[in-house]
Amino acid sequence: MRPLGEGVQKRHRHETVRGKVVAFTVQLEVWLESAWLPIVRYDAAHGFAHRDIYETPRRKRKERIDLDLSDALTLADRDIDRNWSRYVEGFRRRSPR
Repeated sequence: MRPLGEGVQKRHRHETVRGKVVAFTVQLEVWLESAWLPIVRYDAAHGFAHRDIYETPRRKRKERIDLDLSDALTLADRDIDRNWSRYVEGFRRRSPR
């Protein structure tokens, strides 16, 4: 986990076999209502690279990423590093308090 701001963190996990990415998860989380909640998650859990964007804590949309896992992992890291504050702001605006 890597803190990005107060109450905001990025989780990064990946697995490689012989230097090739075979699995990954990169997730942006916010501390809200006494728990870490995902805002954006990139992974390959369903057999393909994709991004889940949480509109609210209970509603998300899935977007397929047509890249190999290594490139998708790079995209995920860069996107969250560059855009985390925008994601957090939008999530907090949409989430009921």
